Amino acid sequence: MNVVILAAGQGKRMRSDLPKVLHPLAGKPLLGHVIDTARELGASRICVVYGHGGEQVREALSAPDLSWARQEPQLGTGHAVVQAMPVFAAIACPRSGIPGTQSASAPTLVLYGDVPLIRASTLRRLIKAAGSDKLALLTAHVDNPQGYGRIVRSEGLVTRIVEEKDADDAEQAIREINTGILVAPTAALARWLPALGNRNAQGEYYLTDIVALAVAEGMPVVTAHPDAAWETEGVNSKLQLAALERVHQRNVAEALMEAGVTLSDPTRIDVRGELVCGRDVDIDVNCIFEGRVELADKVAIGANCVLKNCRIGSGTRIAPFCHIEDAVVGPEGVIGPYARLRPGAELGREVHVGNFVEVKNSSIADYSKANHLAYLGDATIGSRVNIGAGTITCNYDGANKFRTVIEDDAFIGSDTQLVAPVTVGRGATLGAGTTLTRDAPPDQLTVSRAKQMSVPGWKRPAKNSNPKKKD
Repeated sequence: MNVVILAAGQGKRMRSDLPKVLHPLAGKPLLGHVIDTARELGASRICVVYGHGGEQVREALSAPDLSWARQEPQLGTGHAVVQAMPVFAAIACPRSGIPGTQSASAPTLVLYGDVPLIRASTLRRLIKAAGSDKLALLTAHVDNPQGYGRIVRSEGLVTRIVEEKDADDAEQAIREINTGILVAPTAALARWLPALGNRNAQGEYYLTDIVALAVAEGMPVVTAHPDAAWETEGVNSKLQLAALERVHQRNVAEALMEAGVTLSDPTRIDVRGELVCGRDVDIDVNCIFEGRVELADKVAIGANCVLKNCRIGSGTRIAPFCHIEDAVVGPEGVIGPYARLRPGAELGREVHVGNFVEVKNSSIADYSKANHLAYLGDATIGSRVNIGAGTITCNYDGANKFRTVIEDDAFIGSDTQLVAPVTVGRGATLGAGTTLTRDAPPDQLTVSRAKQMSVPGWKRPAKNSNPKKKD
């Protein structure tokens, strides 16, 4: 199958410098959703017709399986498809010399880069209706057809599509609308496109005019319908984008709950990637999941957490307001509240990371705890280690980063600074307030404090009673 995705529109109503098709829905560009759906169909050739935004669109979504065709100037949907035909020209126009000989027998599916929620199941039904010798249109019956082209039938058969600006009163009353998505035999499409005219209110070459050409040839024009109206809704404004975002998130939430996930409020979850959940997972409100996130059995996620590209082990509890990115948390862990796991954090079994603790590029082995106010960066921490409040690994000297090693069963007192590179031996204890600049031997107490003293007669400075500023 050949797929043409029309993505050249400017999107003036978005009021943005970003090309319309690059605006994100669920963390992915609108055009990215459509491309992924085309891939799901197993398309042999995918050609994206781009225009507004130029190379910015190509650079954002370039991939080996995509071909690109530039539409400049932009003279309508029919003109846009013409730009894509050379990609399939080895079949439709053998003189072009472009390699690839499977496109002539394959149908061509036309999609739109600003219609992100069209489902593969609907498109498969449309493709099946088209067969190898029919023109198939995806149409829908709506209560308010304003802004859409109308499907004109005679004795039940589709005869043409009329755009709203060109429709008379009787045609504007028609409730069956054209979604723009269609499937046509590639060779026939190559025949029809040069015959399109632009005698219409917009002065553009409408792809919809191929319906009349197909009827004139005696080719059957058939229709199929989407399962839901939102599948064919396009994005022309930020308001429409927000509405489709909510539709998508509702669909994701419903799928999660059908799979057994407990959502405290299905209207307050955002999945901007892939969320994979085991059994008896519980997710509180206002959580955001980005990239690929895996939650094993019996994981509980508290309110207002952000998880990105991470794996959470079975039975782990994530308290509210935690941020976890590119990290791995082992089973039965306790994280947060207000904890941050940055890229490279790897936590073992039953690790506790408490409030206002930050872990970056560090491994923490089984049963270790850092319950309060700590920074652990570029560290290798063993099992059953206790990290006291206020502890930091001083891993950066202003130019290079160094590693801290804390071996099994060590106890790190509160307000300790470990100046890397440094190693704390197995079973060692660091007294509170220690600044460690050399290795601490195993099974010993290490402290580094200035001598405590009191200064007789010292008085705390007082504020100047003269309100005038001194010279």
